[in-house]
Amino acid sequence: MQDMKINAVSTTKRFMEYVKIDTQSDVLSATIPSTAKQKNLGKLLVAELLELGLADAHLDEYGYVYATIPATTDKQNVPVICFCSHMDTSPDCSGENVKPIIHQNYQGQDLVLPDDPSVVLRMNEHKDLKNQIGNDIITASGTTLLGADNKAGVAEIMEAATYLVQNPQLKHGVIKILFTPDEEIGRGVDKADLKKLGADFAYTIDGETLGSIEDETFSADGAKLVIHGVSAHPGFAKGKMESAIKILAEIINALPKNLTPETTAKKEGFIHPVSINGSVEQAEANFILRDFDNALLKAHGTTLEQTVKNVMERYPKSSYTLTIKEQYRNMKEVLDQYPQIMANGIEALKRAGLNPVTRSIRGGTDGSRLSFMGLPCPNIFTGGHAFHGKQEWVAVQDMVKAVETIVHLAQVWEERS
Repeated sequence: MQDMKINAVSTTKRFMEYVKIDTQSDVLSATIPSTAKQKNLGKLLVAELLELGLADAHLDEYGYVYATIPATTDKQNVPVICFCSHMDTSPDCSGENVKPIIHQNYQGQDLVLPDDPSVVLRMNEHKDLKNQIGNDIITASGTTLLGADNKAGVAEIMEAATYLVQNPQLKHGVIKILFTPDEEIGRGVDKADLKKLGADFAYTIDGETLGSIEDETFSADGAKLVIHGVSAHPGFAKGKMESAIKILAEIINALPKNLTPETTAKKEGFIHPVSINGSVEQAEANFILRDFDNALLKAHGTTLEQTVKNVMERYPKSSYTLTIKEQYRNMKEVLDQYPQIMANGIEALKRAGLNPVTRSIRGGTDGSRLSFMGLPCPNIFTGGHAFHGKQEWVAVQDMVKAVETIVHLAQVWEERS
């Protein structure tokens, strides 16, 4: 097997350039992509892919980037594999004017971010930092997120594509590349053209810790509750007013305290209000419901509805509507039907010199929905940590290992076909 020499400088340079491009998505927007600025990164990626010689690379009207790395094997039965990452960053924290900083040869010290010295990365708060002694850590400057979620994945796929093209002696089948918009707001594959993509199996490069491969996500529902209260002049409201705001507050307060994100971990699900607004006459809240078990997820919906009913009994003049809709389902239901996907992923991790760790995601990825759309798709690490906030960070050396894993994965599929 060829000794793989991934260019750490090139990988870092790509990542540092990508994070400077603001690609924050917007959940309140009705357009696709939700923000036009996401296409700015897409255009740059297409230009780089075309320069690499991938002649079909293009950005479509919805902000998706597609490209193909031709096969280098004579075998006719090698499945077409896709590597996928999303270009947008989270609406939870600013992604404008990101200033990436490399902290070289990390030795366990506190990392104080210069543009806001109150933002400090400490080893006792970021447990994986203890595994990074001697490595080079990239952070933002303290006023924005970094964008490792998921521009680390984008950079890793781009570097792997470059390596494969520049080393045609490595045998692999047809490789597809897909970069998506709007993953952070749950719309990442709404307009993905899987027929055009033409892949048999896929891997999102969107995970966290070095060596991890994830075959399980939450199953997810969304709920919208609208309370119709009774308004009255506050000076003459006794016996008349039923404030929709206060009713909604009572309902949220009455939900089980052991079913919240802040009180659950591992395989435990939750009911979580994510937004509220309204007035005395009408108020509404949006909830997310999450669990790894579909039966338990349904039970969380029942719990929410019963809590609403119990509170509403105290307000006979008021009414409500509660709508619960499916968002995505646990991709393990699909992936278990194709054990070779995980087996090949684990083998690639081993070839990269890593100890594979199979994990469950307390969240979702594009792979969740892709799996149920007919493209089975687990998730592989990027090396990023503390996503969606100002303390987000990634180690250069972990990014290089992700690139190695992608390259090995392309070869493993060819060898085992």
